[in-house]
Amino acid sequence: MMIWKCKNYSALSTDELYQILRIRQEVFVIEQDCNYLDADNLDKESEHLLCYKQDVLIAYMRIYLNADNVNEISFGRILVKQQFRGMGIGKELVQRGIDVNSNSFKKRIVSMSAQVYLIKFYEVLGFQSVGEQYLEDEIPHVKMIRRGHG
Repeated sequence: MMIWKCKNYSALSTDELYQILRIRQEVFVIEQDCNYLDADNLDKESEHLLCYKQDVLIAYMRIYLNADNVNEISFGRILVKQQFRGMGIGKELVQRGIDVNSNSFKKRIVSMSAQVYLIKFYEVLGFQSVGEQYLEDEIPHVKMIRRGHG
């Protein structure tokens, strides 16, 4: 059974924050071989969506609430631990991110910087590619948005 939590930064325990930073490094720094500063000061202004299986963090995403642009929220650091991929957890993760924000942010655009190989995955969830592809940490990305409703 999986347990889902959504917390703002100040509600995260020290252990939860450590688990988040560790799993982000496992996936983005080690697995994808990217050297970048993950602790980018956006975590404090974000909601954190976590999925646990038997006390192990297996999926995560950050929902950044941009104070400079009230019409947009950003999804980022979207990941599923390698051994749990292909089970639909990623789709549920993103859908839960949409649902968490559906009432208070229904008129907002959700944006993300998506890895190009995941375009079709995000299109199924209502996102559209915008603009040209670009390299982010040497990996091809594209901006994707999902327009709010209501």
